[in-house]
Amino acid sequence: MENTYFTSEELQLRNRAFLSGDAVKASFFIRNSKLIMDEECYFFLMASMRKMRLNIPLTYTLEFFQNLFTENVIEGNGVQNGIINFLVFRNSDGITLSKSSVSYYFEVEQMEDVLSIQQRPLELDLIKEINVNNNLLSNIRVHCPENIYGGIYAQENDLDDVILLNPNKRIARATTGNLLFLEGNVIKVPKQSEGAYISPLLENFVTFLHKNNLADIQEHEIIAFESQKAEEILLVSDEKGISSVKKIRNKTFENIRFTELIESWKQSF
Repeated sequence: MENTYFTSEELQLRNRAFLSGDAVKASFFIRNSKLIMDEECYFFLMASMRKMRLNIPLTYTLEFFQNLFTENVIEGNGVQNGIINFLVFRNSDGITLSKSSVSYYFEVEQMEDVLSIQQRPLELDLIKEINVNNNLLSNIRVHCPENIYGGIYAQENDLDDVILLNPNKRIARATTGNLLFLEGNVIKVPKQSEGAYISPLLENFVTFLHKNNLADIQEHEIIAFESQKAEEILLVSDEKGISSVKKIRNKTFENIRFTELIESWKQSF
């Protein structure tokens, strides 16, 4: 199904998103014709804009986004389940860049259930010739040439995604999202200080597991070899949804426990 696109104004090629990658992204989630986790997603977007020194309009309230998506996506296009990938970019109309106005663009990807594990499990591999940084801007969704390179590398090697390391050769994330490693009753999550994304979807999931004592959630510095020790691996992407990892190199993984945990999580909505 083709994605649906929206923008705040007519797009011009001469804009800073196109020329400089001067933009931030955040995702919002629709489930059963309702926005879910909208507050978490909204505050993540606002924090991302502040980190990139984008001028936040006074109109950018939570209610503004709730109305925008309800009118244009849920009611206007009848979308019942999907992910809204929202991009805010800086214009070139201010005395200084920090005073410039902003515009937005977003697209909607429909799917059966944003909280379900997607049917096709993924095959990943580690990539070592490039790495991602682990600073303030590494945790938000901004222009990232490493993601582009990694995505092309995956396509050329018949992979679904690649695992990116940080300068310390530890696991940061995949190109599309964060990785969770299950060993027994412990779920290891790479720290944000390691280069992992801030993810409202991931944080909601692990918070639910922690509050209900369904798993022991531990933030770790994870060396590359530990990906081979896990029993199950989950890839959580705010942009594309949730997927299980079936294979990394010669190691295959199950998808039993994570499926049970995801089902419990879905029942809480």
